[in-house]
Amino acid sequence: MNNPDVIIIGGGAAGAFAAITAARSGKKALIIEKNKHLMQKLLITGKGRCNLTNDCDTETLLKNIKTNPLFLRSAFSRFGSRDTIEFFESVGIELVTERGNRVFPVSDKAESVVNALISQLNILGVEIINERVRELITEGGVLIGVKCERNIYLAPKVVLCTGGLSYPKTGSTGDGYDLSARLGHTIVEPKAALVPMNTAEDYSVLAGLSLKNVKISLFGQDMNNLLYTEQGELLFTHFGVSGPLVLTASFFINQLSIVNCQLSIDFKPALDEKTLDARLLRDFAENKNKQIQNALDALLPKKIIPFVISQANIPQGKRINTVTAAERGRLLTALKGFTLTVTGLRPIDEAIITDGGVDVREINPKTMESKLVKGLYFAGEVIDAAGFTGGFNLQIAFSTAYAAATS
Repeated sequence: MNNPDVIIIGGGAAGAFAAITAARSGKKALIIEKNKHLMQKLLITGKGRCNLTNDCDTETLLKNIKTNPLFLRSAFSRFGSRDTIEFFESVGIELVTERGNRVFPVSDKAESVVNALISQLNILGVEIINERVRELITEGGVLIGVKCERNIYLAPKVVLCTGGLSYPKTGSTGDGYDLSARLGHTIVEPKAALVPMNTAEDYSVLAGLSLKNVKISLFGQDMNNLLYTEQGELLFTHFGVSGPLVLTASFFINQLSIVNCQLSIDFKPALDEKTLDARLLRDFAENKNKQIQNALDALLPKKIIPFVISQANIPQGKRINTVTAAERGRLLTALKGFTLTVTGLRPIDEAIITDGGVDVREINPKTMESKLVKGLYFAGEVIDAAGFTGGFNLQIAFSTAYAAATS
């Protein structure tokens, strides 16, 4: 492309959306992407289902941003979740809103979203070049272009959309941090965010077991120090635990650098202890001649029952009609507070997003332009802004891309 108006470095969700927005306003846009294919990370978001956004107002969006929410207020106000929904519906993606206001394509396939975005890029004449950017070229503190491995491309505006460090196989290898730092930008140390947890206990035989509608409580090394509590879905893995609840909880370990936390699972959050005890007594009366591990099927998934019994310090194989009141009390405690010891987080290349990146104090929140280098803009995960699970991080990508591309 001869003399593009804007160069977008990185062809992920933020980069593609920035290019589409710029092209729709009449600008000649060029995407430079080092991967052979665009939006590799978008293809795997939401377990391949692609949680595009969260159908909520600006204030709710901001409440679900853990890192630098105030920086995003302007971007969210200009382009919020309702705008994201309307955009994707306008390009032929039928959407559905699920639990927690999470918005997914009806197809349940991220691929349909990627194809729709690529179609828009083609329709709008956005050129895509597969090269790796090695340097941002400036003259007198003003950006004039980029130097790649083979060629130099000149443009008065450049939007850096290179992502973070999570899922490096998709191309998120931190290139944007290095490019920004060489121009004087401060990089807040990148850390894993929304990442599974390792546990001291070996429950690998439970790998793949998903528990819905449970409540977890995350405590520091002191059990009086409650860090996080919420109800939702948890998943056992071969190394520990994952799932939406755990991923969000990991934010609090990450930021406080705590290890050996205690994770408590309430299997029956809808029942208080008195009601659950009455339920136990009723189940016991109906199964008084059975072994205890065969009498709890109505309360728990079969695979986890032996571990709950063990944590309650009740012998496996004990018959219900011999269970003492004290043992029933310990079982009640295990059902309402099954404990795991968290020994740490999984590595950053397994994290859903990166917490950290270009310091927001060096970025204009209204335009996403660098305060240090005129003509340089930022969008997406390269910025030090991160949210909880539920579509909030893709909304950051779309909102910041829109702000950059329209500025």
